[in-house]
Amino acid sequence: MEEGTKGKKTIFIGGIGDDVDETVIYEHFAAFGDIIEVQLPPAPANPSKPNEFKHRGFAFVTYSSPTDAQDAIDNMDLNELRGRVLKVNQAKPMKGLQPPDGNRAIWESEEWLQQHAKPLAQSGGVQGRTAQRPSSAEAEEQANDEGPDAMEE
Repeated sequence: MEEGTKGKKTIFIGGIGDDVDETVIYEHFAAFGDIIEVQLPPAPANPSKPNEFKHRGFAFVTYSSPTDAQDAIDNMDLNELRGRVLKVNQAKPMKGLQPPDGNRAIWESEEWLQQHAKPLAQSGGVQGRTAQRPSSAEAEEQANDEGPDAMEE
């Protein structure tokens, strides 16, 4: 058994067909040990067929001991179930369950803002641009000074 898999009791079963339900999985995987739970995550419901149950093509089986889970992996990985080849391995935690900062824009962090953001007066924002923009009289003077090759609007 691999070092990281010692306490793992839940296995992932991928590649199951539409005709497979929790009972079929239980029947085929109970031979390897006591099963605590079988999960078959549902697919998003089709609004036109509300009574139809579809799963997402994979399942999770939780055994009472890590040894039973490893036996199921060793014996069922790349085997067939109702004409489909199964992929069976240790279940891993979902990637979506990250700490709250895991999927946020970097500029939402106060530390990043303090390090990289300039005060509004220095940033060249609206206030900075209006302060740098010449008055309309100065702008006309500059236009007249440019000479005959300057384009007119």
